[in-house]
Amino acid sequence: MSILLFRIAAMLCFLAVALGAFGAHGLRSSLEAHGMLDVWNKAVLYHFIHAIALLVLALFGAINRSAWWLLFAGIFVFSGSLYLMALIPQARDCLGLVTPVGGLCFLAGWAWLIIARTR
Repeated sequence: MSILLFRIAAMLCFLAVALGAFGAHGLRSSLEAHGMLDVWNKAVLYHFIHAIALLVLALFGAINRSAWWLLFAGIFVFSGSLYLMALIPQARDCLGLVTPVGGLCFLAGWAWLIIARTR
């Protein structure tokens, strides 16, 4: 299972780079016109940082599996909602309520690592 988690994390790193480049080049004018370039960049930053953390956690195997899934959920919910808010102006109101849940997943994942037993 660790190799699968490692590959998912690597895919998420790949996706973070691709989305960063897409935002900087393909979507820049649209994002700037809607005042959402900073939102997109924040989504990419948190996505990339946490994807790298997932890579590291995958190397440790099952010991921190719960933290891995919490950080994964954080990427999906936090960064995912920011990406959608940047792309779909009509969705900003409802997605603005979802984004903090992703932030809580990030916090819970890091807290898990603080309090989890180690081998």
